[in-house]
Amino acid sequence: METGSPPRTAVIFPGIGPTRFRDVAKFMLLNPAARSLVARADDTLGYSLVDRYREAEAAGAAEYSEYARVSFLVNCLALASWATRAHDLEPEVCAGPSFGGTPSAVFSGALDFPDAVWLTAEWGRHVEEYFAREHGDVVTQSFARTPPDRLREVLAELDERGEWYDVAAYVDDDFSMVSVRESALERFQQRLRSVGGLPLYVMRPPMHSPAFAALRDTLEREVVSKIDFRDPELPVVSDHDGTVLRTAAEIRTLVLDAVVRPVRWPDTLATLRERGIGRLCVAGQDALWGRVPVATRAFHVLPVKPETALRTPRRATAA
Repeated sequence: METGSPPRTAVIFPGIGPTRFRDVAKFMLLNPAARSLVARADDTLGYSLVDRYREAEAAGAAEYSEYARVSFLVNCLALASWATRAHDLEPEVCAGPSFGGTPSAVFSGALDFPDAVWLTAEWGRHVEEYFAREHGDVVTQSFARTPPDRLREVLAELDERGEWYDVAAYVDDDFSMVSVRESALERFQQRLRSVGGLPLYVMRPPMHSPAFAALRDTLEREVVSKIDFRDPELPVVSDHDGTVLRTAAEIRTLVLDAVVRPVRWPDTLATLRERGIGRLCVAGQDALWGRVPVATRAFHVLPVKPETALRTPRRATAA
């Protein structure tokens, strides 16, 4: 890394993962930026986000609930706001894999926060309704330790058996996510292990497949058509192909294409390297995107989580 001057910085918003209310509640209630965004989210939603999130967890239904998703959005943006002040950052670009595209759109200036809150809530409702009707037998398997040649071998065998599949994400050189029918999942996991792969978690509902084009059409018609995008003030790097996005239309397409295009995280990071970025400020609870070797080998990674902000002396958290 360079010495004598701070590295050029990109803000990264991670894809959403399981988040317990008790892990973020203190931050949402105490951090000034988070409190402000929670209040604005309440105005948009017409209910108390914190109360609903707490109640959903108590009922055992919080993991990917509407309240968890909106809270993840709120916390990502509050943490980015906190980090830019606490660490004196001047971000030059932002990016976000999968769900991270929505906070990226807000942070870049392309989407108003209330619209992002409404979008997140409505998006989740439409996704739940769609997968209750269609593709209910499809899940997404994540796995590591499977380089491209081994992955091609496993996928070729699926082709030979006539099994449907789709690659949902390329996370690192040997870390991918593939959607398969649940009836084929156990055999797929066994085959991954046989080539040295490590199956990790299984996600439901699946995403990032051309097979879900009807869902994209519905979201465009029923949700995205009702909000306005602007040209971003800060460039956004696409998580689909590493393209630098600078117009409202491009950001709008990025958000919608999360339904049907796979995440190609190495391509995103390659673009950031080409632009001279040396530091990734990962704003949000992240167990994956900022931690894989394709990120940590090439960048100084600054993880910013709720507990990070709460541990920092009060003078760094002042607005």
